[in-house]
Order: sequence, then structure tokens, then C-alpha cells
Amino acid sequence: MLRELKTFIAVTRFGTFAAAGMHIGLTQSAVSAQMRNLEQALGIRLFDRTGRQAILNAAGQRALPMAREILETFSRMAVSEDVSEYRGELKIGAVATAQTGLLPQALVRLRQQAPLLEPKLVPGVSLNLLSQVDTGEVDLAILIKPPFDLPKELSAQVIRREAFVLIVPPDLEGDDPLQILASHPHVRYDRNSFGGRLVTRFLREQQIDVQVALELDELEAIVKMVECGLGVSLLPEAGLWLDYGAKVRIIPLGDLTFYREIVLLQRYSQRAQPIQQLFAECLNCASVDHDAAIGLLTVEGVGQQ
Repeated sequence: MLRELKTFIAVTRFGTFAAAGMHIGLTQSAVSAQMRNLEQALGIRLFDRTGRQAILNAAGQRALPMAREILETFSRMAVSEDVSEYRGELKIGAVATAQTGLLPQALVRLRQQAPLLEPKLVPGVSLNLLSQVDTGEVDLAILIKPPFDLPKELSAQVIRREAFVLIVPPDLEGDDPLQILASHPHVRYDRNSFGGRLVTRFLREQQIDVQVALELDELEAIVKMVECGLGVSLLPEAGLWLDYGAKVRIIPLGDLTFYREIVLLQRYSQRAQPIQQLFAECLNCASVDHDAAIGLLTVEGVGQQ
């Protein structure tokens, strides 16, 4: 019946039997058969079927968290308390800057202490990763803290805070960030991203209507656009552009500084598992090492113009 429960959760996520089957490698008829088996075993109907849609009824909504709990309990049965002997896969979601920032060193530490573990990296944007943790598609994820309340089943541990700064081409004159933002084209951090929403709020609070030259979500790409003179940008001090000393001038925001928070997102029911606790410790250590390295680069003048 575990197979049926997994399929049940997939149907609730993707909305139709066909879509669920496509994502988990089953035909629509196989999904339909499994859902009939599950409903017969429970003696209740779980869905109101409207056309192609499979909508949870009241019984299905009550059953969904229990199904997740059963699968999580089953997965814990195979977990050894000795992390050095842990065998299995750990699916780790990560936004782009975490993949090239905190994650590599965290994975090195993780491998040293749990050499038999098989990490699997799942890249994505914060909103998608949040959903994947919620549905159990990934075990945990490193993402930008969302600007809204999380579901009660999820736990977000803040790993680091990253200050936003204004970056400008090296030959652009002036040091007043608000004046520069108001008078120069803006390479905008994607407004749909969690980080981009923070920029939108800042601009609204400062009553600045920027002229958008381009909008995108990759920090390194934004920095390249500013290097080439396309415009100026507000973005967090994070990513490879700091390590490699981008050819831009960094202007701090002073008292107006705002931050994005990087969090480790897990399900509450899983965060006490030894392997997840170990990963959180490795990630925190990597964050401390990263801050020390960036501080050394700043002292030496790398990345500052």
C-alpha cells in the first residue's frame, strides 16, 4: 500500500491522474487503478472527479497529511543512528547561488562524516523548491526565505543574511545610491523571485520609479550586464562575482541596507533525523568559512572598486 500512498500524494500535487503518472512513470490507467485500490482499502472516496481534474474531497484532505506521515515513518525505519554508516540518497534542493557558494564546502564536510551517503542535487528557484520540500520530492532545500508565512509542516532555519548593495559600472560617478537609481537604467533582479520582491519593496519605500533595462534572476548574469554598462543594479552580496572580483563598483546602502535571508527548509517531521541534523551542521560551518573568506577578499580589495 506504500506505492498507492506515494501515487496518491503525486495526484494531489499535479492535479490529474495523467499528470501524476507522467511525473512518476506510470500510465494514467495504472494511476487510476492504484487510486481505486486505495479507496477500496480505506472504504472511502478520496477525490471528487470533475472532468480530467481530481479534486480532494473532505476525506481526501484529511487523509493527505496522514499519508505523508506514514511514508515519512517508513523512511525513518531504515535510518541508522550512526551517520557514518548511513546508506541511501539525500535529495538536496538549492538555488543557484547556494550551488556555487555554501553547498560545495558543506558537501565536502558531509562526505567526510557520512561517506556512504549519496547526495543528489536538485536545482531550482525558491518557490519551486519550497513546493518540492512540502510534497516530499526533495528532503531539504537551501533557498531564499519567502516573504510569506510557511505551512505549519515546514521548518526554516536561517543560515545566513546577505546585505543588498548597489553595483554600478566602474566609471560611473557619484556615491548617492538613491540618486543613481533614479537617474540610470536598472538591471532588475526578477520581480517574481523572493529576492526580487525585496528590491521591489525597497524601491517602493524610497519612492523610486526605475527605468528597467533588463530583468533576470541570475546574479552572475546581472553583474555581467552591469560590467558591460547596461545599467546599475540592486543585488545581494552573494555568489561567484564576489569570489572572482567583478569589474563593478560596489556602493553600500548605509542606513537603508536591507537583507535577504538564506534558509534551510525541511519538514518538521524530518528535521530531527541524524542525517538531516548533520547536513544542517555542515551547512552552518560552511557559512562561517564563507564569511571568513569573503572578509579576507574585502580586506585585500578584491571585488571593491
